[in-house]
Amino acid sequence: MQRRAWALAILATGFMAGPASAYMAYVSNEKDNTMSVVDTATMQVVKTVNVGQRPRGITISHDGKHIYLCASDDDSIEVIDTASLEIVDTLPSGPDPELFVLSPDGKTLYVANEDDNLVTVIDIEDKKVLAEIPVGVEPEGMGVSPDGKTMVNTSETTNMAHFIDTTTHEITDNVLVDARPRFIEFTPDGKQAWVSAEIGGTVSVIDNQTREVVHKITFEVAGLRAESIQPVGVRITADGKKAYVALGPANRVAVVNTQTYEVEKYVLVGQRVWQLAFTPDQKTIISTNGVSNDITFIDVETDEPVQSVTVGALPWGVVVSPK
Repeated sequence: MQRRAWALAILATGFMAGPASAYMAYVSNEKDNTMSVVDTATMQVVKTVNVGQRPRGITISHDGKHIYLCASDDDSIEVIDTASLEIVDTLPSGPDPELFVLSPDGKTLYVANEDDNLVTVIDIEDKKVLAEIPVGVEPEGMGVSPDGKTMVNTSETTNMAHFIDTTTHEITDNVLVDARPRFIEFTPDGKQAWVSAEIGGTVSVIDNQTREVVHKITFEVAGLRAESIQPVGVRITADGKKAYVALGPANRVAVVNTQTYEVEKYVLVGQRVWQLAFTPDQKTIISTNGVSNDITFIDVETDEPVQSVTVGALPWGVVVSPK
């Protein structure tokens, strides 16, 4: 109770010592068609960039030179130069791109096209569509194994995780999970895929070799109804020891021990927490809080909220510069 009060006080005052290292965080704001650029050292918005309609999925090239942004209602992926913060190109995406993942070699984007039940594979350098892969109904979550051999898509209505061979672009396995799967994250060793289910209220841990669910993680927050606990974004630390799960309208980020699958803590953040991103030094994880129009910085060592920063309207995705 005392710790909860302390966390609330931090969020109310908006002050605490910031991260030691400076990186830029880029936040897609779904409602006002902007991208907020946030200095992670000062925890202040340094620029607001006008982008395409309904920006959602966002990622960054491995060298940090380009941001890729899903302009969902424009049916395109915008390429933004991080030096000038200008839109310098677009990539073919298929209709209604929502979420994507960049291959480990940085050459390929795998895009979920929600409206036509496809995953689009894009060659970034040649700006060409390499394949369109039929998947389940309302594809959203996208993940790729650390070795780049396996890509996974989650389909919200079919309630499946589709494992896809990145060489053949064929589905090799379909794994049933709980209702409305929204996100997929591989463990750093590539042995497991963690899939969040927004309506099911769980995270399914799937063995990447057997393609079977080996554990289901559930969540309970005192004073909240089960239906308000809706897992969405998932991120796992580089050492593989902790997983962070955004719990939507529960306004919390769950901290999970990846060895025991036990929830060790619930971190209070803003309203309707959606997606998450680590800073490269792994000292901080940032949440996007859609309804409160802000992001929250969380200290990874203490798992305490540090500060919330107002960004644009309905922040959806977040990515942090690699250096």
